[in-house]
Amino acid sequence: MNMSKEIIVMADGPDDKEMRKELILSALESGIVTAVVRPDDGDFKSLGNVKLLINNGGIVSDSAIIVQLNTPEDQDRAMSLAGKYDIVILGASDWTVIPLENMIARFRGTGTKIYACASDPDEAKLYLQTLEKGVDGIAVAVKTGNDVRKFSDLISSSMKIELTPVEVTGVKNIEMGDRVCVDTVSMMSLGEGMLIGSQASCLFLVQSESEDNGYVAARPFRVNAGAVHAYVMGPEGKTRYLSEYRSGDPIMLVDSEGNTRISSVGRCKIEKRPLILLEATDGKYVHSTILQNAETVKLSGPNGSISVSKIKKGDKIFAKLEAGGRHFGMKIDESIREI
Repeated sequence: MNMSKEIIVMADGPDDKEMRKELILSALESGIVTAVVRPDDGDFKSLGNVKLLINNGGIVSDSAIIVQLNTPEDQDRAMSLAGKYDIVILGASDWTVIPLENMIARFRGTGTKIYACASDPDEAKLYLQTLEKGVDGIAVAVKTGNDVRKFSDLISSSMKIELTPVEVTGVKNIEMGDRVCVDTVSMMSLGEGMLIGSQASCLFLVQSESEDNGYVAARPFRVNAGAVHAYVMGPEGKTRYLSEYRSGDPIMLVDSEGNTRISSVGRCKIEKRPLILLEATDGKYVHSTILQNAETVKLSGPNGSISVSKIKKGDKIFAKLEAGGRHFGMKIDESIREI
């Protein structure tokens, strides 16, 4: 699933204004910052940093239009809008995937984005994967705030991570230890991997084994992740210990531009391996992670990937920095310093 897909909420449905307000509040709490509203709901702007798209009889502000797909004629009309609007929102209807496949194929390369209304997360995931590319966005079409919150995993999968180059200050061999190798059900690209570290304040981007080295074949589904104690970033921005992951668990994949997507663990292998301690600074603090001492283990940086067997003092690698601490994997605003 592409992580850059936009998610909006259709907050124009309920006749009761308080219910429409609750939809927007729940959307903001869940990370959705764009809402389709009625013309007389402009005052919802005061609820937070939210972008309101005004629906006036199916014509929506910012060059968007809502089209209901109930008949083959509706499909023809929707297709005729390609290139005429910035966004076409396919309204919540009892239509099947086949019309959506036709829409996606027709709209490619026209400059018009296609959004599909979804009433539950499973439906949304199907639309995001249709014809592999999927729709450009999801319009959450539900009745209550609690229903909006059910999309939290999907919403987190579309977030973008801010990555910061940090400077390597040292690398040294340490004792043998238990290393976790995470095999996912997804093929990862160059620069893509997982955010892992010994301190929640700094998670390093460890690349998948997506490169051949002449001796070992590439395994793009795998991240040789690190020691059992390490944190790894998962869905909803929560961290878990590497040792906790099991087959079927969702896990977050991150590329070198900070784009994210959610995959699932196929298996985890915990084996005794020689380890190294890698330390890097953000200019204020020194952070660390512990990795297997093997040339196939690489970290992503501004200049590409660097093997731990070649990394040296002064090299720049990507990391996710954050203040505060973690409690049972959840971010908390508390003075915690892990060293």
